[in-house]
Amino acid sequence: MPARRPARTALAAAAVVLLSATAVACGDSGGLQSAGATPTAVSPAKLWPDLRPASSPAWPYDEAEREVVKGVRVPGDDIRKVAPVDVVRAEISAHPDDYGSKGAYHATVDRVKECEPGGDRARCPVLKAYYRDLTGDGRDELALGFRLYPTNQTAVRIYTVEKHRLVQVLADNDAIIGVELAGRAVIVRSPAGITGYEYRTSWAWDPEQRAMVFSRDEFLRTGGGRHTRRPSASPSPSASPSPSLTPSPSLTPSTPGTPSSGTTASAGE
Repeated sequence: MPARRPARTALAAAAVVLLSATAVACGDSGGLQSAGATPTAVSPAKLWPDLRPASSPAWPYDEAEREVVKGVRVPGDDIRKVAPVDVVRAEISAHPDDYGSKGAYHATVDRVKECEPGGDRARCPVLKAYYRDLTGDGRDELALGFRLYPTNQTAVRIYTVEKHRLVQVLADNDAIIGVELAGRAVIVRSPAGITGYEYRTSWAWDPEQRAMVFSRDEFLRTGGGRHTRRPSASPSPSASPSPSLTPSPSLTPSTPGTPSSGTTASAGE
């Protein structure tokens, strides 16, 4: 018998006594008063029931973002022994169209050089690395963030280890207010074009696609503000820099801008 059942039985007995006492007192002055009739429940109204199915899929949020990271070894399959700066360098090498001289993030390359020993750490774009089991296999994944220049966006990446290889299972670039790890979900918070509101996009592990996939998109009120007539605008290169990656309070970060020869501090719950 479950240990909690006796407690529930005691609570049920107490509730019966309380209800009995309430029933006796209902006729007294100051007793329960009727709130009126209960509104009738209304079922959802289905619009355009004869509408033909769409011939093309919706926005492909559910498509997995998987990519094997080339040139980065994982000693002992321990993702904590992988230097975050090496991972960022590997992405730059694998995507010359994005990080080349004409790419959208071309200025990031020079900034990464500042992550080396003797460089200007204040200019290093690699943020603190965090570790948590996001796949449910009992091993930590790597949550990595780095700033993208000259767009002033932030890159959010999640990596896991499969068959002795480092695999990227989430890639998201955006103007970001903060990032949170809630359970096994990654929540990305972004500014909205209306003051007092923000976007929150959640990503969760999909065991079939072996990747973090889109699970929820919310537009939430966060505080005071007034509506504007201007529609929400996409982040532009001239936008003000967003704050750094905001971790879950229970995580212990690594040192930002860890060079390739260093190791990151442990973190997690």
